[in-house]
Formats: sequence, structure tokens, C-alpha cells
Amino acid sequence: MVTGQGELEQIVTADDPRWQRYTVGGGAVETGGEGGGLRFLTRDAGGRRYADAQIDDYQGLPRRRFPWRPPLTLRVRARFSHPEGQLKGTAGFGFWNDPFAMTGLRAPALPRALWFFYASPPANMALALDVPGNGWKAATLDATRLPALLWAPLAPLLVPLMNFRPLYRRLWPPVQRALAVAEAPLDALADMTAWHDYRLEWGRQEARFFVDERLVLEAPRSPRGPMGFVMWLDNQYAVATPQGRFGWGLVDAPGEQWMAVEHFAITAPDRAT
Repeated sequence: MVTGQGELEQIVTADDPRWQRYTVGGGAVETGGEGGGLRFLTRDAGGRRYADAQIDDYQGLPRRRFPWRPPLTLRVRARFSHPEGQLKGTAGFGFWNDPFAMTGLRAPALPRALWFFYASPPANMALALDVPGNGWKAATLDATRLPALLWAPLAPLLVPLMNFRPLYRRLWPPVQRALAVAEAPLDALADMTAWHDYRLEWGRQEARFFVDERLVLEAPRSPRGPMGFVMWLDNQYAVATPQGRFGWGLVDAPGEQWMAVEHFAITAPDRAT
């Protein structure tokens, strides 16, 4: 494709052969579902077994070979089986560096992400001041940036102080900026059970998120690449707070729950030319 500036672009769509499926614990990715696209679902997922329905493009790759860097645009049209709070586990779509080596033999890494992300209680990843630690969000994070690494030696001193609310409100904002954390709750803008058009613009300096063409988040510090694309629905939760609370576990998700994706596309400069 030739853009208005005469540059070549690549457009990667839902039927591209690069997408790899990752399904465990009864999770499934079905084609030809509602809207003619993909449906990510779990059935009777229990709290003792991890269930995941996922596609991605980084399985087995070292992180240095993850395929995506800015600038690019992701467009997704999707809806969910349950509203916010009733959908169990996590779900979403976007880009990350798979820091916990879920799909390959890699060393753990500091997290980097840029995505539309959902987490149900008891998840609590309260990384943005005045934004709940769970729910349906637009979000960015890059703990691999130099400013974030410079704060790391101070963590043993800062974490206890974060338990005092006045100190937390004063001390956390510069740490949040260093981590490139930016979040916007979507519960008042996007009923998860209705079809919505989601757009993510990943720029070299900033990132912007849209729902139905409405700007919902403008992140002034864009995560770096490379990252991999992921789209998923699972039954896990995580806890990570500035006050030093950390945890992970699985939730019961009885019955059937799903994320239907009518279509999605990634548009980026063709770096091969």
C-alpha cells in the first residue's frame, strides 16, 4: 500500500498466517463466530487450572526478535460476553514483551506493555494514581526505561513510605512517569458487552488510544520496542501495588465467557523495503 506521503505500508489483518494460537486449560479460539471473526472463550474454568485462549506472534522468539516497533496503528472491533466486573480473569489486545516467559524459554524481564487491558477482582495493579487497580482500561507501562531503572535502588526506602497516603500522593507521580505508566478507565465509555471500535496509535514519543473515534488516553511517554502482539482471554489475576503488595492466582470462571473480535488490523511502515 502507498500512503499519501509516498511511503510503503504493511497491513496485517486477522487472517494473516503469522498468528499463532496458544490454548490451555480448555481455552479455545474459534473462527467464523459472531461477526464472522474470532471468538476467544473459556468454559467452566476453575481456580486450580490455568485456562487461556490466545493468539500472538512471538511464540519461541527471543525478545530482541519480537516484531513490532513504533510507529504503528492497531484497530480492533470487539465485544465481550459479560460486563465489567462479571467477566472473570484478564482479557485484551495490544503489545507487550511477555516478561514472564509464558510462551517460550526466556529469562524473566521487566514489563513493557501498550494495550487495551481488562482485569477482574481480586486483581489489583494500581500503577496509575487515582485509577483503580482492575477494570477495563487503556494502559501503557515500560519498566525497562533508564529513568525507571534509576529509581529501582530507592525501592526499599520508598515502598514503606507509600503506605502513608499523603506521602504516596507526593512520591508516586515521579515514579509513575519514570515507568511510563498512563491509564484511563473505560467503564463509563465502553459497555464491554456492546460492539466498539478500539484504536491504538503507537508513536515513537507518545501513544494515543481511541474508543469509537473518541480520544480516551494520550500517553506522553511511549513504551519502547520491540514488542509482540497479543489478543487473549484467561482466568488469572495479579496484584502489584506501590505499597509493596504482590500476588498472582487463578479465579473461577463458571459457564462460558468469551471475547468476540469481528476484525482487527495493524498498519505500520513496511520496514522491509
